[in-house]
Order: sequence, then C-alpha cells, then structure tokens
Amino acid sequence: MSLADFQQKAETLDKSDKLASFRNQFIQNEEIYLDGNSLGRLPKQSLELSKEIIENQWGNRLIRSWNEQWLDLPNRIGTKIAKIVGARPDEIFVGDSTSINFYKLAFAVLNYQQFKNKIITDSLNFPTDIYVLQGLINQQFKNHQLQILESKNGINISEDEIEAALDGSTALLTLSHVLFKSAYKYDMLKINQLARKKEALVIWDLSHSAGSVPVNLNENNADLAVGCTYKYLNGGPGAPAFLYVRKELQEKLINPIWAWFSHENPFEFSLAYSSKNNIQKFAAGTPTVLSLAATEPGLDLLIEAGIENLREKSIAQSNFFIELIQEYLLPLGFSIASPLDVNYRGSHISIQHDEGYRINRAMIEPLSGNRSIIPDFRPPNNIRLGIAPLYNTFTELLETVIRIEKIVSEKEYERFGIEKLAVT
Repeated sequence: MSLADFQQKAETLDKSDKLASFRNQFIQNEEIYLDGNSLGRLPKQSLELSKEIIENQWGNRLIRSWNEQWLDLPNRIGTKIAKIVGARPDEIFVGDSTSINFYKLAFAVLNYQQFKNKIITDSLNFPTDIYVLQGLINQQFKNHQLQILESKNGINISEDEIEAALDGSTALLTLSHVLFKSAYKYDMLKINQLARKKEALVIWDLSHSAGSVPVNLNENNADLAVGCTYKYLNGGPGAPAFLYVRKELQEKLINPIWAWFSHENPFEFSLAYSSKNNIQKFAAGTPTVLSLAATEPGLDLLIEAGIENLREKSIAQSNFFIELIQEYLLPLGFSIASPLDVNYRGSHISIQHDEGYRINRAMIEPLSGNRSIIPDFRPPNNIRLGIAPLYNTFTELLETVIRIEKIVSEKEYERFGIEKLAVT
C-alpha cells in the first residue's frame, strides 16, 4: 500500500470514528501524545472541578466540606470504577497507591492461606509487585517461596507453564492482566479456573488494562485485583489507586494496615480497633481529596463512551498501527514486541530497535519544523506506543510511523547520547 493509500485510509477512519468528539473533552496541544498508558491526558472538566474544589470547597467551605462533599468521595468514585472493570460497587475500594493496595491484598491472602507457602508470578510482571512479594517474604512470611516464571520470548508466559507451576501448596498467583512491556493480555477467566482447581487465590494487576480493555471481574470469577487511575482512566499524576475483593472473600481477609478510615466508627475515636465488615475495611488513612476528586471526570468520559466501544476502536487503531510498522519500520531493523493476535493484546504496542532509547529521545525532542511525539521507553530497547482511543486519531498513528522512519533513515537519533533521563 502506498503512503497516499495509508493517508486516505487514516482520514476515512477518522471521519467515521464515533468516538471522535471525546478528543475535544481533553486539554490538547500540538504534540502527538502516545503515552496514555503511562499518564493519561488532562480532561477539561478535571481542570474546572479542581478549581472549584480549591477555591470553594476548600477555600470557602473549609472543614464543612467533609460532610457536604468529601466523605462520600471514595464510595462514589469506587462505584464508577466498578462499572468500568465489571465489578459490584461494594467490591471496589479507592485510595492509597497501587503498591500499598497490592501489599494489603498479598498480605491478606498469605495470612488466610496459612497452610500453603508458594507464591507464583512471572518475570514480565511490573517490578513493584515483585518487590512487595519479596518484602513480605523477608519481613513476615519467611517460610514462603516465590517462584518467578521466566518468559522464553519476552512477550508472555503460556497457560501451560502456569498450570504446570500451580500445585496444592500454592497460596497465591499474581499476574498483570495486560503486561506493561509487551501488552500481552492474559485470558483472565482461564487463569482463574486453573488456580481455583488448586485452591489458590489470584491477584490481578489491572494498571494497563482498566479503561483500555474489558476486564469483567465478576464474569471472569476474579478473586482480587489492584489498579491505578492515572493511565487509561485519566485521573492525573499520583491519583489514588483502587483494589477489588470478591464479595465472598471480604469477611475472610484481614487488612494488615489497621488505621482510622477502616475502623467501623472512626469518629468515635475509640482506642480499640474494630474493622469495618465491608470493602471499606481495606481503607487506611484520610482520603486524598484533591487527587481523588480529580479522577471523576475521566471516569465519566469512559463510562459515557463505553468500554466495548473503546475496545473496538483500540483494536482498529492497533491493527492499523501494526500494518504501518510492518510496512515502514521492520525494514529498518525494528521488531514488534507485542502479540499480533488482538485477542491477546492490550492497547499499547511495543517496538524494539537497538537504538530504541535514542530514537525515543529524537521523537520527543524533534528537529525544528517537526511535531513532538511522546512515547516512552522501557529497557532494554522497547519503545512503547500507547493508544488511548478517547483522544488518539488514526492520522496521528500514521504521522508517528512516518516520523520514526525519518529519524532512523536520516540518523537523527545520533544527536543524543546514551545517558538516560531519570524518567524514560
């Protein structure tokens, strides 16, 4: 297909895009932004809402806003996240960070499964989840063993390998639903069924899937999950995370962090701890009102658009993107480090090149006359190209690939050294 044919195809797809109007709900600039899988764009309504909270709710109403606006925020936000990830409202807690929530759930599972001592994850999981598991073994569960399944291809672990690792001693299996480097998407239902046969509990990390692919926690019989709100949910930098606990498990699991907002009557100020008996038992300290409230407009946009519609567009865009990569970038030494089968792929695509980091820098800091294109880099040589269907266009994807082709063919990346910035 010629470049003119690709241009015409991109324009046609953009004109027929039923989600195109959502792009105008976000703050835009001249750059092409393909890092929504790391930090989503700012919804215009979040800007207005934050101003209202700071100037009026905090500035004028002060402490009265706890009763008027703030105390119910976690429940309200949790109900909206539940719609997006396919859970019941009383199964989602919103607050703290993903790492803290993962710690709570991992501790709770290992404490509950006291007669089992095996923990399974994979080498492609997000490192912080593995760090938390290592810390739990080092500090509290010293007789436990962590088995990290090694990927043979750098893209995934097969279901057969997971099934072979599971046995009667397995307390916990934990995986990322969509892997952060390759975008490989596990079959959640199948994995949950395999674990249940061995009476092992499963914690899913939804950080790269919530808001980008249908998660359907209840339909997939999920036990537990954690996730962040600042990627595809467009909640803002450092926005509070969430956790999910299947209703039937809530009474059986103990939150290891006994704190004020998980107490059944926090404003009685009793010196004896007594836990709530619902999902709010997994709360800890005071809700972070400013960042928590700012997540709501992004969630509203996702709910309005519909996760199935978002997935449909994501599939169309990622397929188009891969077609472009195969045509223009593979001849230049690139490889695709994401599944080609869309049924096993999330909403970002990783491409690899020996000069991946410097190419990434050249995309972000272009020569005069070129638009900046924002991806991100993950070692050793992955350029991640995140597609956020709410605001990315097909034309942007075409321009991105043509720009990368020029950067490599004209060796523009040689302007940069190999020293890496603190955030890549």
